[in-house]
Amino acid sequence: MRRCPSLFLLLSLLRRQSDYAPYFYDNGPSSTNGNMALFSISEDTPVGTQIYVLNGTDPEEDPVRYGLAFEKGSTEYFRVDPKSGNVTLIQELDREKQDEISVHVSITDGRNKVSSISYSDTAPGSSIYRVQAVDKDMGSGGSVSYYLQTSPFTKFTIDGHSGILRVKPGETLDFETTPTHFVTVVAKDGGGKYKGKHQVLTSTATVTINVIDSQDMPPYFVGTPYFGYIYEVSVPGSEIYTVYAKDGDQGNPNPIHYSIINGSDGVFDINSTSGCITLTTFPSLLKNELYEIKVKVTSFARPWVTVRVVDLNNHPPTFYGENGPQNKFEVTMYEHPPAGEILRGFKITVNDSDQGANAKFKLRLVGPSRVLRVVPQTVLNEAQVTIIVEDTSGIDYEKGPTLSFKLLAVEIDTPERFSATADIVINLLDTNDNIPKFTSEYYIARVPENSPGGSSVSSVTANDPDSGSWGEVKYTIYGSGSDLFSINASSGLITTQPWTSLDAEVRSKYNFYVKAEDSEGKYSLAEVFVTVTDMNDHAPEFDEVLVEKTMIIGTPVKIEAVDEDAESPNNVIEYSIMTADPDNAFDINADTGEIKLKPYIKSMEIVQNITKQKDCKWSVVVEARDRGSPSFSTTAVVNIDITEAVRLGPMAAFLMKSRDNPLKALGMVTFIISVLVGGTVLISTAMYMRNSKSNRIMPARRIIKRRPRDQQPWTFKIPVIKFTNPGEKFLITNPESSLQQETGSPRLKPPPPIAPCLPPPPPSNVRPNERLRAVPTISGALASKGSKKAKSSRRKEGNISSALVSELKMKLEQKIHENNQGYY
Repeated sequence: MRRCPSLFLLLSLLRRQSDYAPYFYDNGPSSTNGNMALFSISEDTPVGTQIYVLNGTDPEEDPVRYGLAFEKGSTEYFRVDPKSGNVTLIQELDREKQDEISVHVSITDGRNKVSSISYSDTAPGSSIYRVQAVDKDMGSGGSVSYYLQTSPFTKFTIDGHSGILRVKPGETLDFETTPTHFVTVVAKDGGGKYKGKHQVLTSTATVTINVIDSQDMPPYFVGTPYFGYIYEVSVPGSEIYTVYAKDGDQGNPNPIHYSIINGSDGVFDINSTSGCITLTTFPSLLKNELYEIKVKVTSFARPWVTVRVVDLNNHPPTFYGENGPQNKFEVTMYEHPPAGEILRGFKITVNDSDQGANAKFKLRLVGPSRVLRVVPQTVLNEAQVTIIVEDTSGIDYEKGPTLSFKLLAVEIDTPERFSATADIVINLLDTNDNIPKFTSEYYIARVPENSPGGSSVSSVTANDPDSGSWGEVKYTIYGSGSDLFSINASSGLITTQPWTSLDAEVRSKYNFYVKAEDSEGKYSLAEVFVTVTDMNDHAPEFDEVLVEKTMIIGTPVKIEAVDEDAESPNNVIEYSIMTADPDNAFDINADTGEIKLKPYIKSMEIVQNITKQKDCKWSVVVEARDRGSPSFSTTAVVNIDITEAVRLGPMAAFLMKSRDNPLKALGMVTFIISVLVGGTVLISTAMYMRNSKSNRIMPARRIIKRRPRDQQPWTFKIPVIKFTNPGEKFLITNPESSLQQETGSPRLKPPPPIAPCLPPPPPSNVRPNERLRAVPTISGALASKGSKKAKSSRRKEGNISSALVSELKMKLEQKIHENNQGYY
């Protein structure tokens, strides 16, 4: 049977993939538990005494066991309990025979074993420790070899056959650099077959190597360079300075001894153990202001200690007034002095009686920021103090009648940093430097209409922080809307005039200004906006109580009432039908007042079936009610003549729709007449311009020729204006000239123009005995280019359309006649 180097190794590999070695707690040399490194024990300790407790742990929290081992042939002084780690003394100690005991301590979790050993001054290549592992297998599987886990910083090597651990050639151990080393040793068997497979088994152990310090480092001073001071109040034995040195070998230091080897001059001494340098005489007997003392520790380092004799800082700064030392200075002045002004009411001197750096201090003011500043800011021994105004707005009586500051003098370069404080008090006198200010730039008020005269409207407030009469405010009112209001000059209460009655329907918005003024005429303004709130004090009204309307079936008629209240909902009207004859024949729009027939009434046949009368005149009682509170209403009787729609031309349809708005119809007629007149003028101008260019018209004066009474009116063919080409808008085509161009005959020179006779004027404007006169002019009419079908349909229009067209034609002819009157 093959056996692994450790009984528990195979079980450990099967149970977990990672296995970490246990380790000792390192609690230091003064502790009584841990790894026993650098442990000290008195030689008179009785045998059987528990002197130490080995203490460690395993990362996997497996139970650990402890062990002790001594060098072969040496006396075993201690024994350890493997479970508890308690170490007991088993042999008497004698320091005179052996002052140091080397012992190997170990901790194991059953698979990994960690050993610790202490050595000092180990030379390169020397043996440190022998690691031993046992493998119970036979043959090659029981042979064990050793090697170290690879580490680039290791200083050790191990013999692969013997397991002896050595320091690498060329390497040295230094306690000051690394006092402890950890080396992991791997034990490997020769390998063999197990269950038909070849395998090599290993086990590891961690060796802790504690390096013992040796005396190879000199002592050294800490905190150099050294400076000491002698003050004027020092006495013999006063401490000047304490130097401090340490041995370079911290693991096993030697005692330190101090001495002065140069520069003492018989006035300094040093304590050989503590390094404290003291004065041996009075400062007044010293001959120098500077001493250089060289101190030696044992047989090494010699630093210099510089000792300076200085003035003692025993006087703080002090403030002086005109009568001696003083800690409060007070002045009375007006507010808002100009920036940069010196407050000459203060007479302040500051002094420090020490010398040199002890007499150097700074001045500063503590109080409201950036209001005042002090000059100078740095003083040596003594100075006159000047206080200057920096921010004039900070010196304000309204912010407080008194300003208080602290004037501080603080030493700069002394360890004591003595200081002095003086109170600076400024009593202020007020000036009229403020204007009254309203609490708001705008005031908005609402007043119910019909309020009695003297009713309160609003209250305005203005503040003037000045004192006395300067702070008293008087209110006045002015502006275009102020005549109906008044204001209390003291309180600022705005009321309506006693005789005023505000009506929202007459005027609902007022605005005016109020002025706040102090006793010297300084003032400010604010604007007041007053809204007169509407009350529902008007009922809706119809223009007529009895309204006559004509309704075309399918088209509504509208009835309208007016409410003279100024605001919604008091002037919002709702319409409703109270009664109707016949009943259930009409609907009304509650918002617009439009009355229309029920949807089932679509023709005159249905109407006549309902009324059985030919005139078809129905009546409706309509109520108009406002939405105010309380609500008012009124009624009107609407007689409606029901008729059927007649097909009308565009002009007649427009006039029918505009019959309720005569201004709209009149405007349209005026527009049509203006277009016709403008067209006539345009045609006349174009013909005149064309004839002027062709030299056809060259009269020297107008020729007026009487027309015989029996002469027949001659016909005049109107030239046709072509609008097809924009460039030929003013070209006139004559049918005769066109014929000449088609036949190719030469163009004859036209005869002088003969004025045609005027068209017959309207009969209504001609007087029987009036003689007609002809003037040279051009007259014409615009012919419609409508189709025959359209002309025939217009002839079928009703009496209304014919009458309106006749009236329009008559007005047009009258206008043409009036224009022609200018040629007579």
